[in-house]
Parts: sequence; structure tokens; C-alpha cells
Amino acid sequence: MSHGYFIALIFLAAGFTQGISGFGSALVAMPLLLLFLDAKTAVPLCMLNGLIITAFLSLQLHKNVDWRKISPLLIGCLPGIFVGARFLKEADSDLIKLLLGVMLISYALYNMFFKLKPVRIAPFWPYVAGFFTGVIGSAFSAGGPPTIIYTTLTGWDKDDIKATLSVFFFTTGIFMAGAHALAGLTTTAVLHYFSLSAAFVLLGVMAGSFCYGKVKRETYLKIILNLLVVMGGMMIFSAL
Repeated sequence: MSHGYFIALIFLAAGFTQGISGFGSALVAMPLLLLFLDAKTAVPLCMLNGLIITAFLSLQLHKNVDWRKISPLLIGCLPGIFVGARFLKEADSDLIKLLLGVMLISYALYNMFFKLKPVRIAPFWPYVAGFFTGVIGSAFSAGGPPTIIYTTLTGWDKDDIKATLSVFFFTTGIFMAGAHALAGLTTTAVLHYFSLSAAFVLLGVMAGSFCYGKVKRETYLKIILNLLVVMGGMMIFSAL
């Protein structure tokens, strides 16, 4: 298990990213993990560490939690989780890399070039966003984009968005981790890497949360988004 130190550092950075922005840990961690881990190991590992991140942020922002905002996303997400878990178990790893790379680049370019204003959203859209978050999250451990895009259109306060995302991702993460375990994806290797990285991801999210509000979030996210384009390109190249 010589990759343990690299995995710990990756999750330190991933935890910091989500601590300061409210999302993005898996989008940072997955491309790097896939450089030396199989997708069927990296995805469940990322999901377990994501539970630590979102649990910490949910407790920190508990005063901003509104279940009326979260429940439609959850209802839509649950069936998507099991669709994604089945896809992960049966799909080819190169196909997963290719799809993840396309998703990363698409998500980053969307955030770079399209700053949409809040709009009146039809009641069914949170269910749709939740479903696709479940599919992508369970299959790739990077299901944030559909829900993040949805929340950016609502006009909610920054803390409300971060609290909604954190509680939503924590709750769905429990179901996704359970789906991975039932599918036989949570192996001894996954648990070993998790034991090595759990403390580092907690340290990262604590440091990111400390910096939340002290650093210009827009500047930081621009750097992350550019890195995601590069990492997405690497995933596509390695898959082909």
C-alpha cells in the first residue's frame, strides 16, 4: 500500500477545497486518485471520506439548514443512487474515466463562462437535479454539479447554499456508501486507504472552513476550475 501518503495528501487538499467552497472535494480527489487506483476502489474511498467532510460542515452550518429546500433533492436522489451503483459495478474502468473527464471539463467550463442569474424554477427541477446527482455521485463519487447548478439559480444566500449542499451530500453519501457496500465495492483495500486518509481529510476541511470568508472565494475557485479542465483532459487521454 505504498500509495498511502499520496492518498492522504490528496484528501487533505480535497477537504480544504470543500471546506472553503462548500463543494468540490470529489472533483479534486477523483482525477488524482485515478492516476494510480482503479475506479472501483477510488469511488467508494472518496465517498467515505466525503462523509467526514459533509458531517463536519453540516454541524458547522446547522443554523442555516432548511429541510424544505433539501427534501425534494433527497427524494429525487435516492433512485439515482442505485442506478449509479449498478453502473459502477458493471461498467469498464476506462469508460468511467472518459465520462468523468467529460463531466469535469463540462462543469468547469460552465462555471467559467456562464454566470446565470437567479430564475423562477419549476417545482419538479430539484427532483431532477437530485436524481442525476444520485446517478453521478454513486457511479463517480462526483455528483455535485447537477445540484450545485440548481442551487446557483435559486438566489439563495451563500451560507444557505453551503448548508443545503453539505446536509444533502452528507445524507445522500450515507445511502451511496451503503449501496457500495451492498454491491461488494467496499473492499479491504478501500477500508485500509480510508484509515490512512480520514484524519487528513478532517484536517483539510477544518483548515478550509477556517479560511472561509477570509479568502476571495471567486479567485480560489477560478484556480480550481482551471485545474479541473486539465485533470479532465488527463482522464480522457488516459482512457483513450
